[in-house]
Amino acid sequence: MAPVEPEASGFRPGPRLGVDVGRARVGVARSDRDGLLATPVETVPRRVGDPVARVVALAVEHAAVEIVVGLPVSLRGDDTASTADARAFAAAVAAASTVPVRLVDERLSTVSAHAALRDSGRSQRSSRRIVDQVAAVVLLQQALDVEKRTGQAPGETVSMPPEPGT
Repeated sequence: MAPVEPEASGFRPGPRLGVDVGRARVGVARSDRDGLLATPVETVPRRVGDPVARVVALAVEHAAVEIVVGLPVSLRGDDTASTADARAFAAAVAAASTVPVRLVDERLSTVSAHAALRDSGRSQRSSRRIVDQVAAVVLLQQALDVEKRTGQAPGETVSMPPEPGT
């Protein structure tokens, strides 16, 4: 899929998927075509089936023009074990899909998700199955808002290494 051309406002139209990569689960959210609102889609188990294939299938199902993967860096901006895991997951999605993949700083998205669920009256235990989706909503909404405000795509594009022999 070719990169999406920006509108006069600088915003690139089309639905996006937001992906929050966790050790046990991957939360997935989607945006509307106009990038106004991110909504939860699904929680994909990491250890059952092929989570990369499921994210790619969701991108096709929702006609996503881009997949935004959260990059969990430390508060100081340093890489962590989770950062390496998210980068590897994003690279695998990029390799399996024709949809462009971007990594976006997602500091505190899971903390924000837990706080929102707690504020809505849900316990941490009852939120376990959906917190990853809510974190994906938080990171995707932040990415959409940054792009609307700045006119620039947020984060960094996941580049695929060249094919051997090219």
